[in-house]
Amino acid sequence: MRASDRAYATLLEQIQSGALAPGTVLGEVDQAARLGVSRTPLREALGRLAADGLVEQQSPRVTVVTDVDVHDIRALFELRRALEETAARLAAERGDAGAFAALADEFAASSLRGALDGDEGRDAYYALIARFDAQLDASIGNDYLSSALRTVRTHLVRVRRLARDIPERLTASVAEHRLIAAAISQRDADLAAHATHVHLHNALTTILASVGASVPTKGTT
Repeated sequence: MRASDRAYATLLEQIQSGALAPGTVLGEVDQAARLGVSRTPLREALGRLAADGLVEQQSPRVTVVTDVDVHDIRALFELRRALEETAARLAAERGDAGAFAALADEFAASSLRGALDGDEGRDAYYALIARFDAQLDASIGNDYLSSALRTVRTHLVRVRRLARDIPERLTASVAEHRLIAAAISQRDADLAAHATHVHLHNALTTILASVGASVPTKGTT
């Protein structure tokens, strides 16, 4: 792996996990030394993160991790609604029904008592969502849509942390994903899109409540 790719991957994971919190100053000299790379690959990595919208340059040598505010969250979910409802419809029409039926069974198993307990259980659940997303991308047959979805997911990791430790929301999310996967496996495009809409509305409502923002009114998610 190239030094710039390694630096990018490390910084991306640390920003998404919260280890590098919003507002953290990423000085070139300090970060290059910390990551064990020279300044050139570090600058390349920071440039990619800036293109992702995860950092912003405040001076030629100082870059800062961007914040995630209520406006960003609402805007992200507006885009998610457009992309993910379309993707669910296409997957129902074009995807591997058996693969989504198996995913629905995995989501059902995740709903069993104790399956989401602790960091290990939650991490396993998010790994299952990642497999669901990968299957969705493989099913829709549209590289432009898949690329847009991957960009959204880069930011979603940060936003998702806001509701990560709410047990009731995790339990509901399992059931919502199971319904989406089952609808896709049954070739029911309308149900897949509607279930996705409901999931996104519930997720946004929970996240906004967790940051003290007003709950969106009908039709604004």
